[in-house]
Amino acid sequence: MCDRGELREVSAAVLAVTAHLSVREVLQTILTSARRLLKARYAALGVPDRDGGFAEFLADGVSDEEWSAIGPLPRQHGVLGEMLCSPEAVRMADIRQHPHFGWWPKAHPVLTDFLGMPIADGDEILGEIFLANKTEPGGFTSEDEDLLRLLAAHAAIALVNARLYERSRELSIVEERNRIARELHDAVTQKLFSLRLTADAAATLAARDPASAAEQLDTVRRLAADAADELRSIVVGLRPVDLAGDGLDVALRKQVELLDRVHAADVRFTGAPIPRLTAAREEAAYRIAQEALHNALRHGNAATVSVDLRQEGGKVVLRVDDDGRGFDTAAPVLAARRLGLASMRERSAAVGAALKLTSAPGAGTSVRLEVPTGG
Repeated sequence: MCDRGELREVSAAVLAVTAHLSVREVLQTILTSARRLLKARYAALGVPDRDGGFAEFLADGVSDEEWSAIGPLPRQHGVLGEMLCSPEAVRMADIRQHPHFGWWPKAHPVLTDFLGMPIADGDEILGEIFLANKTEPGGFTSEDEDLLRLLAAHAAIALVNARLYERSRELSIVEERNRIARELHDAVTQKLFSLRLTADAAATLAARDPASAAEQLDTVRRLAADAADELRSIVVGLRPVDLAGDGLDVALRKQVELLDRVHAADVRFTGAPIPRLTAAREEAAYRIAQEALHNALRHGNAATVSVDLRQEGGKVVLRVDDDGRGFDTAAPVLAARRLGLASMRERSAAVGAALKLTSAPGAGTSVRLEVPTGG
């Protein structure tokens, strides 16, 4: 039966796994607890890398000066290498009698009685923990082996958690990159495209109609400010600027009016009062409308573009129709358009909306989005 001191050590090892500590700190706590509980002079824990060495190798019971004198970290050979290949514990009165024992550096302490345990997750060996030189007579016992197996299991949990966290972090980075790519394509690229056209118009008018050129330059300033605001929103993951205080209908009307001023095409908005949607659904509808408008004006070379927003039953229906050149929806498309179409589908699916795109060469394009108002 454990005494209070032993229970404290077990508790420290178990709690370390659930605490907000680095994996190295968790493993060091487990290692120190193991050495104290099993009354060993030395303890070590290794996590292998893929190059024949150890990504982590911790020791307890050795001073910093002794550790420095020992030299480089061990490699995956000898007994340490064997323990990474077998799920069985190693318990011996003298480790030097092990068939795979090789040597140790000159400054390495002499090890005799030995207890080693693989750190495993199912059939996968993640590392190893071992104790040496029992400070009490009789060497390590089967009870010691059972306790070390328990502590090795907690070390395995820490390593698996660290692996899962790293994978989660990598996925989060990928998702954030994809979000930024979508936002840049959906919003900022379109504003910059409009800004370039307006700047070209201002340059053309500068000599023969300074007053009109000045008006165009005012629009350039506004578009540049809008693009800067959009970039700030993308970086911090905020909602689109136009939706911050306005509803979807007002934000879309403003967007259409701006595009109508800066493009040669006739861009019109019609709509009826609609209920407020969730923030995610409003943003999805707004971005999809932006993408449809961008495609019509930049890729479709449309003369007229109409945006209609209204409520039909329990849904808000958005339509963007143009009379542009259209395209074959079954044929490969330009990379920029492909990214935009994929973004529209992803956004609609993410908020439970239904997206339908109809187009044909020479027959324009129609985008219809149905967004549920409830749920």
